[in-house]
Amino acid sequence: MALHRDIFWVGRQWAVTGAGIQAVDQRLRGALDIDVARLWDDALVQSRRAKPGVNAADFDKALTVARERFPQTVEAAPIVAQLKALGVVEAPVVSPVVLAMTLRAEGRLARFLPQWRIRR
Repeated sequence: MALHRDIFWVGRQWAVTGAGIQAVDQRLRGALDIDVARLWDDALVQSRRAKPGVNAADFDKALTVARERFPQTVEAAPIVAQLKALGVVEAPVVSPVVLAMTLRAEGRLARFLPQWRIRR
């Protein structure tokens, strides 16, 4: 996968981007990339560090920069997240009333207003 367009730090082998930690070598096609949501998963980080050919010093620097850039978020409660996903938790009620169309042409010349037509 190509590097994300937001690049915050680039090392010899690793880059910290808006997508997380990505390998600079694009021939790997994103096989070693770490997503932002999984930056704090120590098992994943250790497995990536143990791969052959990984520059450990560069990887550690990228991990430090990425963890500073994307701090760990504490999810409220797992049960609340599950209930929200199922739609059990109440959401604000949206009124089904359709608003009347309003014309905002006061104080403007008619020839400069955009034209529109209703097609049948």
